[in-house]
Amino acid sequence: MGRPEPEDTDVLLTLQRGMRVFEHLVQAGPQTAKQLASALGLRLGSCYHVLRTLVADGYAERDAEGRYRIGARTFALGRHLQQRNAVAPELSVILTRLHNASGETSYISQWRDGAVVLSQFLTGNRPIRVGNLEIGYCGDMHARASCKAVLASLPVEQVDTIFAGLTLRRLTPGTVTDYDELTVELAAIRRQGYAVDREEFAVDVCCVAAPFFGADGAPRGSFTVSVPHERFGRDRDRLLYRVREAADMATSLLRSGRLVVPDDPTHEQKATVR
Repeated sequence: MGRPEPEDTDVLLTLQRGMRVFEHLVQAGPQTAKQLASALGLRLGSCYHVLRTLVADGYAERDAEGRYRIGARTFALGRHLQQRNAVAPELSVILTRLHNASGETSYISQWRDGAVVLSQFLTGNRPIRVGNLEIGYCGDMHARASCKAVLASLPVEQVDTIFAGLTLRRLTPGTVTDYDELTVELAAIRRQGYAVDREEFAVDVCCVAAPFFGADGAPRGSFTVSVPHERFGRDRDRLLYRVREAADMATSLLRSGRLVVPDDPTHEQKATVR
């Protein structure tokens, strides 16, 4: 079973260059055109052309020393993204409960416009840093448990469309990069109701995730907990119980409009992670 070919594989190279320059300004701070061109491997003339366009549209500014920085319009975009990815207060309560019960870094991701978007996270008692995983991140869905938990709940045809023409890039030695292999994994996740990431997105980091659903039965997002590999074998059943509990609470909330907090069991129910 293979992916359908995309109808159009053309890439607007000028736009691509512009986005690279813009992203570098966001990440690196004020830069001269020469510094930007050198860092990104662009011709200086092309870099100036991109910068003039960004300045004209308000996405960049040029200071008195000839350095470029992000412009005021960028901050308006940031506010818009924050509002768009905002988490309902009741879902934040569930995330906090998951964080307190697990003691580990806990995340809520939401299904938005064809992508699983990281919307909020709380750092654990023994925090771990997972690469460039920030609020609003929606990339590498093939390698993240939070995404695979949601993707497995979508129609197969929709998943095929999402990945059509995409290269599943290798992030670690454990990353699944073959689409047919990914579809087999998604089928298993669909049957068991949860997803596991064993060092697929970041080396030495393992995750468990469970999806939650709206009143129409469609997936709305997932809850995830991440831990270092050394603790995963010992704690995975306990953490899996907690993320599934959080997901069940969110599903009940979205279907009934009421947040019901279950009693905390004396002996936690165990779930086998395959």
